Amino acid sequence: MKTICLYFEIHQIIHLRRYRFFDIGADHYYYDDFENERSITDIVQRSYMPALDTLLQMIKESNGYFKVALCLSGVGIESLEQYAPEVIEKIQELAKTGCVEFLAEPYSHGLSALGNEDSFKAEVKRQSKKIKEYFDYTPKILRNSSLIYSDDIGRMAADMKFKGMITEGAKHVLGWRSPHYLYHCALAPQLKLILRDVTLSDDISLRFNNSEWEGYPLFAENYINKIASQPDEEQIYGIFMNLTALGIEQPLHSNILEFFKALPECARQRGISFSTPTEVCDRAKSVDDFSVPYPLSWRDEERDISTWLGNSMQREAFNKLYSIADRVRIANDPRINQDWDYLQASDNFSAMSTKPVPVGVDRGIYSTPFDAFTNYMNILGDFMSRVNTLYPAEIENEELNSLLTAIHNQENELETKDKEIVILKAKVEKLASENDKLRAKLDTCENDEKPAKKKAVPPKKTAKKKA
Repeated sequence: MKTICLYFEIHQIIHLRRYRFFDIGADHYYYDDFENERSITDIVQRSYMPALDTLLQMIKESNGYFKVALCLSGVGIESLEQYAPEVIEKIQELAKTGCVEFLAEPYSHGLSALGNEDSFKAEVKRQSKKIKEYFDYTPKILRNSSLIYSDDIGRMAADMKFKGMITEGAKHVLGWRSPHYLYHCALAPQLKLILRDVTLSDDISLRFNNSEWEGYPLFAENYINKIASQPDEEQIYGIFMNLTALGIEQPLHSNILEFFKALPECARQRGISFSTPTEVCDRAKSVDDFSVPYPLSWRDEERDISTWLGNSMQREAFNKLYSIADRVRIANDPRINQDWDYLQASDNFSAMSTKPVPVGVDRGIYSTPFDAFTNYMNILGDFMSRVNTLYPAEIENEELNSLLTAIHNQENELETKDKEIVILKAKVEKLASENDKLRAKLDTCENDEKPAKKKAVPPKKTAKKKA
């Protein structure tokens, strides 16, 4: 049976303010609060709330036939906490339906998977903890920032015990194969891979309101018929996009929400179901490995990482940022950690891109890629000096490595002790239960062994002898 695996990404850009060279060392605040509040308020009104209301309506009207997955970056959740808590409440309402799955991703929506493995794993754990805290769900499927994936990233996900990952069905990797099957990681076969159908996803997120597109206007019935017409053995259709596609990239007046509302009934009529990523990984079997020696993503025609690391400016900023990743983790200062999250966000690097792309790049306050690079490096220079103050750069690498090793060992010991505590608690509870049962059994046995009160037997009458 064909099934649609649909998910939406929620992330918020943290806008940096104009930071001059002379601000380095004098001012440690890097953000444009006015623009951050204005932009998220605008997105919430034009996209998030109408889209989430529609998804909730679709679940209720279809009696749970419609299912969807959501992925929220930790930075995005922080922005919603501060400026739009009503969005979190609406997502919590969606979570209670049981038809929504939440995915894991790096907390910062950054490039840590390419820069520092320990930072990447720590970020994913923090974001998963945040999802559990707000929506009472522990993610089982990982989605990296912008669907960036490689064999090494898949291995890291398997190390963290994730059941599967979501990534791009890039043509240069798939070759003649179809994205409509379940695959697995080449280095860790236990990790399942669900691939994004590029055409079906972009038909909605990029082309829906384009009157010059040959598929315009797109109706729900035609869209579902396109899926139904595929070969019967091709059963998994990954349709992934940002939630802002509903309201921002495709404005509400384009009837994008009406299109979505019609999808569940049209799919039901053609025998096509909706599944969450975990359901897909549980029900389907992998048909082949998906070997990706070099990172891919869902951005631009190349489907690679050149959007963020394609020129020398981006690579220099990236290398300088992750050169202090271990020191940031050792320092473990709350203010440093928050700035670290915001500076890692991939948006900072895409603003430096010099690529000619069909979809415009939002550079915000920057007039050119060089302007974005200069501003970011000024901020990064101040940030690095603060980190070095907490953890001096003069410390030798050998000493740093020994400290990191000690920290890793302590973390492993704590995890082992936590597991032992859980096991011991379970044993204590089991022994207590068995003890209660034995006491009850002994009480029963004692009651049974007590002699019953005997009735008094009258003395036997003896016949009197005759004289």
